[in-house]
Amino acid sequence: MDISPIIPGDRNVIESYGPGRFLVSQQQYTSSLLVTPSWISLWNVQSYADITLESLFRVTETKGEIEVLLIGAGERMQPPSSKLHIALREAGISVDVMDTGAACRTYNLLMGDGRRVAAALVALP
Repeated sequence: MDISPIIPGDRNVIESYGPGRFLVSQQQYTSSLLVTPSWISLWNVQSYADITLESLFRVTETKGEIEVLLIGAGERMQPPSSKLHIALREAGISVDVMDTGAACRTYNLLMGDGRRVAAALVALP
């Protein structure tokens, strides 16, 4: 029995990830990424320490398009800085930080449920 959700073809699905790579909607990427159901952007961060509010501008500029931001912090979960957490909350975006693999899986689940979600994914070493 097929239990996979029916996802419209125009939404970005994270199909796989691994060291230094992501496969999103049949397109291979070899850097960190910002992913939403409607767009994908290369993300110029190498590690969790590089994440700033400025690096997330593409997400915060969407004004209501995104309600949940999942940050894939690399190999392990790390807490968001209070400054980043507060700034995103003020922009109307809730944030959850987890390891990159968990962020990929959670993004797909939330996106499949129709949530306004984005994933900021630090590529694994």
